[in-house]
Amino acid sequence: MRIIVAGGSGFLGTALRRQLSSAGHDVSRLVRSPARSPDEIPWDPASGELDPAALDGADTVVNLGGAVIAHWPWTDSYKQQILDSRVQTTGTLASAIAQVAERPALVNASGINYYGDGGEHQVDETSPAGSGFLADVSRRWEEATEPAAEAGARVVVMRTAVVLDQSGGALKTIAVPFRLGLGGNLGDGRQFFPTISLADYLDAATRLITDNALRGPFNLVGPVPATNADFTAAIGRRLHRPTLVRVPRFALNAVAGELSTLVFTSVKAVPRRLLETGFTFRHPTVDEQVKAAFAG
Repeated sequence: MRIIVAGGSGFLGTALRRQLSSAGHDVSRLVRSPARSPDEIPWDPASGELDPAALDGADTVVNLGGAVIAHWPWTDSYKQQILDSRVQTTGTLASAIAQVAERPALVNASGINYYGDGGEHQVDETSPAGSGFLADVSRRWEEATEPAAEAGARVVVMRTAVVLDQSGGALKTIAVPFRLGLGGNLGDGRQFFPTISLADYLDAATRLITDNALRGPFNLVGPVPATNADFTAAIGRRLHRPTLVRVPRFALNAVAGELSTLVFTSVKAVPRRLLETGFTFRHPTVDEQVKAAFAG
């Protein structure tokens, strides 16, 4: 298949391009600078500039673009950047796809925080959008795919949990205090913390990219929900470090402000639709995910 990737230079994009190329797919990536090689396609999502002809012959366009969420501080201007970087990127791609005669599929990233803070209530792809900043970002992010869907293209949205691997992403930062013996629960640790291993993320994304029968929202999250306390204990066991330093919510709020909602929001999500396709997780539990993340 010919696959075009936006946001292909980050942690997940680099890993996904490598996996797709290893499987024999022809992979190109969209770049914001002038193309320097045959596999690069220039575009400017902020101004909505992408020549639809660049998508001719593509089977699937994958969009992983978006400003980093775990960024301090969360000023009003940076929150606007988080939103705009997702909506503008997605809208530019969806509009270009709608203009292509043989329309490629659009497989678009989204966030598991689409569901908002649900406490102990379990959610799946049939659950409505929640409330809060990140839930609103995810909802508007997904709505930006509508021009492609209305034009008849296959559209998939990947509501992705925290992807665990020591090479990058959130775990690279999270592991630092644990290695120093300063790890512990955030608050009481009872909030559900949705995660998925990098291997399972790549397998699931590859399936959604290449299977033309699949469309709509999919939760990319491990099938066994775990709390922050479960996650903390799993890292402590893997790194052989104590996990006794509990971080009170008020203290993290004082330091990180609104960004602290990222770790205190409870999302008990399950991948119902992936499981219904027969997808098999290599690392279904948080213990297995953490072990795989630190392997090697």
